[in-house]
Amino acid sequence: MTVLRIGNASGFYGDRFDALREMLTGGELDVLTGDYLAELTMLILGRDRLKDPAAGYARTFLRQLEECLGLAHDRGVRVVTNAGGLNPAGLADAVRRLADRLGIPARVAHVEGDDLGAVPHSRLRASGGTPVPGGLTAHAYLGGHGIAACLREGADIVVTGRVTDAALVTGPAAAHFGWGPKEYDRLAGAVVAGHVLECGTQATGGNYAFFAEGGHDLRRPGFPLAEIHEDGSCVITKHPGTGGFVDVGTVTAQLLYETTGARYAGPDVTTRLDTVRLTQDGPDRVRIQGVRGEAPPPTLKVGRTRLGGFRNEVVFVLTGLDIEAKAALVREQMAQAFLKSRPAEVRWELVRTDRTDAGTEETASALLRLVVRDPQQEAVGRTLSGAAVELALASYPGFHVLAPPGKGAPYGVFEVAYVPQDEVEHVAVLDDGRRLSVPAPPVADTLVLEEVAEPALPEPPPSGPVRRVPLGLVAGARSGDKGGNANVGVWARTDEAWRWLAHELTTDRFRQLVPESRELAVTRHTLPRLRALNFVVEGILGDGVAAQHRFDPQAKALGEWLRSRHLDIPEALL
Repeated sequence: MTVLRIGNASGFYGDRFDALREMLTGGELDVLTGDYLAELTMLILGRDRLKDPAAGYARTFLRQLEECLGLAHDRGVRVVTNAGGLNPAGLADAVRRLADRLGIPARVAHVEGDDLGAVPHSRLRASGGTPVPGGLTAHAYLGGHGIAACLREGADIVVTGRVTDAALVTGPAAAHFGWGPKEYDRLAGAVVAGHVLECGTQATGGNYAFFAEGGHDLRRPGFPLAEIHEDGSCVITKHPGTGGFVDVGTVTAQLLYETTGARYAGPDVTTRLDTVRLTQDGPDRVRIQGVRGEAPPPTLKVGRTRLGGFRNEVVFVLTGLDIEAKAALVREQMAQAFLKSRPAEVRWELVRTDRTDAGTEETASALLRLVVRDPQQEAVGRTLSGAAVELALASYPGFHVLAPPGKGAPYGVFEVAYVPQDEVEHVAVLDDGRRLSVPAPPVADTLVLEEVAEPALPEPPPSGPVRRVPLGLVAGARSGDKGGNANVGVWARTDEAWRWLAHELTTDRFRQLVPESRELAVTRHTLPRLRALNFVVEGILGDGVAAQHRFDPQAKALGEWLRSRHLDIPEALL
């Protein structure tokens, strides 16, 4: 059968507005996808829905579609998006009204069943098997078969709620090629393609470790597309003449992003990332092949959000001499103020942005950050603001803050739970109102997820002279968040560098280079075919991005920090 060309026009809610038009006008496409949902987005949409029950979807998508629905219709491009968020039926209705107003024929379908808000929470289980309490939202990550059902019935636009990011690609591929639910290798190949596309321009040079090399124009990277073949293999590329670039490195970086080990579990298939083979297939073209898949697990991942309480913060500016003594004084003064009413959680962080004999006041200053959390707003509002403001004339020399603390704001918590696949009603709702049930795989056709045995490592390189330099001179990295955990994918670009990296960057060395991980569980996963190591650091992000637990709450730059750390690296690699 013909190659299926699937493009991406959004990697998050707030991505480039013009991307939909750019992808529709920039070259040939069969399907255009848009990923609008992230863990934080679900919390934001949940709060929107509390104010307006008709809300809960990504309104930006409607504005984009108003400009581009005619283009999609004229070019015969189908649109598949998870912009439905918490209210896919509401967005589907809004798209129909838009199409009617514009006079453009469009069959709009949606997928539902992911919303488990009405499910007794005793049926949801955390990873350890314990029940989880209720929250603001609870959504199962559905697979692509509901999307496929909509497309097979002739839908031009398919709106979903919470599906796996890769489902936006596996669904169209399964519909186009007629794949059955047990064609695991083909489905796994589409999962890999979907994972590469899901974050948009991160596959075409955006946020790339080696961005400064090669003279590529990265001012406005083009969005990626995948040319998918019937056997599940694909080529990752982009429209001609667009910015950025696609090579084995950009694809490797995205494959490692927000994944863990060799088995990448999903509702339709468990993808073996340790089987992925990447080859450069020409300028801005990377071929992905050899992907193997296994039966999916018997449970679906559920993302839960809830309000965790209230937080507030104040940043004290410490300038010039005696930085440590100034920090100690203000900490002691605030501790005295908290004796009357101490918030449930108090965190201090001193960031030494100051320099010796600095040429400006700003570069002579360090930042002392105080973050407080408590179930009650009063405990983080007046208690903190009053105590901080009262120090204005009674603390260290040069006392000032970046901004006075406010009343405190609510913060959210993201948690992961699991529910049996056969307890979730996955439904494709067609344009004419028909409802098609999407059956879960029989339990006999599922496999409980187990870790893969660690593969053999390559022979270590011969001993020789070394130089103490940053790790990033020989290795790339990309990091991200999954709830309260962070993953850091690290890869080498040559076989020689891989021989060194595989033996040098152990979990102990990782903890040495990233001190805040020393008391946390750190797991290393080895992916030799990608010349990569993937580290998972449990709990480093606290309760997740919405809780703003650390300076970089999504661990986006954790990999770049790791690359900046110095190691003894063989001169032969430099």
